[in-house]
Amino acid sequence: MGRAFEYRRASKEKRWDKMSKLFPKLAKNITIAAKEGGGDPDLNAKLRTAIMNAKAQNMPKDNIEAAIKRASGKDSENFAEICYEVKGPHGVLVFVECATDNNTRTVANVKSYFNKSGGSLVPTGSLEFMFSRKAVFEFDLPEDKNPDEIELELIESGLEEIENVDGRIYIYGDYTNFGILSNTLESLGIEVNKATLKRVPLNQVEFTEEQLTDIEKLIDRIEDDDDVQAVYTNIA
Repeated sequence: MGRAFEYRRASKEKRWDKMSKLFPKLAKNITIAAKEGGGDPDLNAKLRTAIMNAKAQNMPKDNIEAAIKRASGKDSENFAEICYEVKGPHGVLVFVECATDNNTRTVANVKSYFNKSGGSLVPTGSLEFMFSRKAVFEFDLPEDKNPDEIELELIESGLEEIENVDGRIYIYGDYTNFGILSNTLESLGIEVNKATLKRVPLNQVEFTEEQLTDIEKLIDRIEDDDDVQAVYTNIA
């Protein structure tokens, strides 16, 4: 019984630790969206998406409302969204997307992570042609619809691919069609669990277990940074 208690406690602490890192990042996305387009989610699609993603991660309502209010506060920070392109250990390619109020601090941190692991920043735009940007939506298959019907409804809105994984539907389209795909899903009465813009590698590369261990340690270190919002690689 003592071991079971210790395991449950360790499991809870791991979840709490994850949330303590995730919630500030989600709140930052909400604040940025509200600052750019106003605090009314009905009139601000970006804010609506940021709130939806926060709710999908069980972020408390009070945290969400506080993040929106922060955007209109007198002392609200001016965040900039910045992307760093990196060639990491063993030749892995990495995009690091950040939201920061201090670019000098953020770039110094990102550089230090890669320098310690044998990687380095490359000029902006160097990796653009190796990744494509995709709008990705995730939701549970409604009881009154099937994937074929949804596919037909979304083709004219820019749908490129649809996947059904045990009743969880994934929709992919070009990033420029994010807005129209989001609006069409809403008009169909489909409740989206998560919506994001992702960078998908055009050519995935396989690494050995030993190499992956090095790469994953680095990625964990990067994702722990409060300024980092997302990390993408070309790992197969």
